Amino acid sequence: MTSLENLKKESSELLQLVSFMIQNEEFAIDILFVQEINRMLQITKVPNAPAFVSGVVNLRGRVIPVIDLRTKLGMETKAHDKNTRIVVVEVKEKTVGFIVDAVKEVLRIPSSITEPPPELVTGINSEFIKAVGKLEDRLITLIDIEKILSNSEAKSLSEVA
Repeated sequence: MTSLENLKKESSELLQLVSFMIQNEEFAIDILFVQEINRMLQITKVPNAPAFVSGVVNLRGRVIPVIDLRTKLGMETKAHDKNTRIVVVEVKEKTVGFIVDAVKEVLRIPSSITEPPPELVTGINSEFIKAVGKLEDRLITLIDIEKILSNSEAKSLSEVA
């Protein structure tokens, strides 16, 4: 295949994403990482856990660490409400819950409408950002779920749960 054919093939790929809100921003992660989405559960605090770890939850007999995505992305914290959800994902061979303000929808978008994030992404640690999706009426920031946790952070989560 020529590089032009490769480029055409890549641009026609469909991305399947779960989109969610944090503050007034819309984010999305690849649906292949998502195991389930739950309403807020009782979170048990864990002493000496990293600051971004809210604690652990009992999910059908499994204890999983829960990360506040607002804290991890450097945004101000907010009280949980009826829309707050825990998105349970499998990342670096660990099951982890991410607290988000609200889950919005499942999207299928062509990869051709995404582009690399601008160099100056305001207020968010850009190393976690895979791309920005340009929809007709909005922008969606695609989070690279595998980069959201460093290897040392993933290891420290093993010690939490």
